Amino acid sequence: MNHREKRQFLIQALLKERPEYRDMRIPTEPESQRQLLRGLMNIRAPRRMDAEVLKTQDEYLQAETAAKGITDLDDLTPVQPGLYFWQGDITTLRCDAIVNAANSGMTGCYIPNHRCIDNAIHTYAGVELRLACAELMGQQGYPEPTGQAKITPAFNLPCKYVLHTVGPIIEGGVTRRDREMLASCYRSCLELAAESSLESVAFCCISTGEFHFPNEQAAQIAVETVKQFMNRNTSVKKVIFNVFKDLDKAIYKKLRRAD
Repeated sequence: MNHREKRQFLIQALLKERPEYRDMRIPTEPESQRQLLRGLMNIRAPRRMDAEVLKTQDEYLQAETAAKGITDLDDLTPVQPGLYFWQGDITTLRCDAIVNAANSGMTGCYIPNHRCIDNAIHTYAGVELRLACAELMGQQGYPEPTGQAKITPAFNLPCKYVLHTVGPIIEGGVTRRDREMLASCYRSCLELAAESSLESVAFCCISTGEFHFPNEQAAQIAVETVKQFMNRNTSVKKVIFNVFKDLDKAIYKKLRRAD
């Protein structure tokens, strides 16, 4: 199968899993097909997939990521020893681990084609990531507390692992507890990375999107917490702040100048 045929095969396989969608017409335009496939993956419950379908999914997703362009950490220039600011798509970064801003259910975003990082990471990692997260949560037996972290393989992403953490949700003003919990997210991810003997970790801007933590306060907490951790002697030697939005890029530049 060529790439287009793989996409159509995957769409058909996912439609067959849901009787209410079996008669849905598949669009002919490639981008519409991509959106349909992503939406079907987003709403799929965590469960095993047929081996042939899974193999096709893996080949398709890896080709999609390669087409977007993979960024290797070794090609980036640190702004300080061991610290990097990088604006790009975190699902295309090759490093040891990237951080996912998860919700307390920990199995991804189920809103079709939602623009949150949780949705993007689960989409391009593939359906096995949701299943791996569901198995962890089944063993745990309760929702993930704010400020803690879990680690899973990255499956079809260029990185090796995904660190999942639940940031504080801001409703009104930011409290001291909110600041402590956000710092705990960064610290928990770094500690888990060190326990797993990882050298590099890429952070998204935890809690600043759907969870409404003010971007500038969040950046200050992120930088302070990471720098404190980096003074410890652990395996973690490189930390990347993924500043996807122009707003966050400007904030982190400002913090760098003030340092």
